[in-house]
Amino acid sequence: MGFRIEHDSMGEVRVPDDVLWGAQTQRSLENFVIGDERMPASLIHAYGLIKQAAAETNAALGALSAEKARWIVRAAAEVADGSLDAHFPLRIWQTGSGTQTNMNCNEVVAHRANELAAGSDVHPNDDVNCSQSTNDTFPTAMHLSAALALRDDLHPALHQLLATLDAKSNAFADVIKIGRTHLQDATPLTLGQEIGGWAEQIRIALRALAGCEPLLHELAVGGTAVGTGLNAPAGFGEGVAARLGERTGLPLSSARDKFAALAGHEAMAAVSGALSTLAGALFKIANDVRWLASGPRCGIGELQIPANEPGSSIMPGKINPTQAEALVMVCLRVFGNHTTVSQAASAGNFELNVCKPVIAHCVLQSIGLLADAAKSFDGNCVAGLEPDRGRIASLVERSLMLVTALSPHIGYEASAQIASKAHREGSSLREAALASGVAPQDFDRWVRVEDMLGPRSTSE
Repeated sequence: MGFRIEHDSMGEVRVPDDVLWGAQTQRSLENFVIGDERMPASLIHAYGLIKQAAAETNAALGALSAEKARWIVRAAAEVADGSLDAHFPLRIWQTGSGTQTNMNCNEVVAHRANELAAGSDVHPNDDVNCSQSTNDTFPTAMHLSAALALRDDLHPALHQLLATLDAKSNAFADVIKIGRTHLQDATPLTLGQEIGGWAEQIRIALRALAGCEPLLHELAVGGTAVGTGLNAPAGFGEGVAARLGERTGLPLSSARDKFAALAGHEAMAAVSGALSTLAGALFKIANDVRWLASGPRCGIGELQIPANEPGSSIMPGKINPTQAEALVMVCLRVFGNHTTVSQAASAGNFELNVCKPVIAHCVLQSIGLLADAAKSFDGNCVAGLEPDRGRIASLVERSLMLVTALSPHIGYEASAQIASKAHREGSSLREAALASGVAPQDFDRWVRVEDMLGPRSTSE
């Protein structure tokens, strides 16, 4: 492999011939050999959109020639659509502002623009980075990439999962099962009611997410180095936000206070918190599914899960709740990411937060994992869930907590004695009630599971 000589303000650097990046990217690649995690592709694509909008705005405001802007826009479009992903090799673990990634983008766009327009002299700092700083463009890319990932990936996946859960809730509305509190038998409900509760948990988490998503729509661009907007023409931030809004369809605006936009990341922390709330709901749902499907003969066994793959390398015929397990692991990763984001978002000093790359990495990873896991859990598990009606009916019949229906008629203590007697003697609840003096016709009239699925009628 051959090399060419590139230079920056610190001197000359050898760069491989077949890459579009320049000296600053090469320095970072050599100086930060930490881990394997590369900067998220979605953030790089957002950066491409930003460089397009910045070039157009600079040209409109007279800060950049129309000719250079045209070639920058064309080159940046290739960054935005992913065509140049191979030329963004930098890791997450770099400078806390993300400077090397901004320069990676500036160098790639400049190099590609000069390829497209042979003989042009587009400069990465003077032209591609015109009116900008890493300190305002990187948080802009963080917000933009997160907002797009939520809209395009997570929301569609969750709404499909909700549609499946709603369909299952309706389909199983007639399946009366025993409830459980503290992992112990409780009063009955329908399987439809139980699944409907799962769906509402997701809707509550979505409402939390919707409450903080608008914070992502406020962009730091235009603040340049410390929030004052030095070296940017008046109206630059507003112009970039407007153009990005037109390209993406998002309701974007220039942040009201650029100092806060550079020094703090409350918007990303809030979104991360909402993602953690969503993960908590999905974690509970996944665990309910694997508890209810446990067995199938020696556990609860009320749900039948799809048999997607062999569950054991030694036990033939074993089927495991693998989709639920995968979802649980994703949720645990999201919990961990939120802990990192909470700490990193507080790591600002004076006019700059210096943990931006890890915040972007964690939030974008959480969005992507939750979207993928929700799709997988929906298609490979929830869509195929079926009740074992015989098992459910048997457990309802054996439950002692149906005695709760007797309590309004004979009192709590007498009802408790009947339940204890049945459990102690291994008899049915009906047998114990009749032995305690309850008339058969009264027991049959009072203990009806179909009448125990909602509030008691006041006419009784």
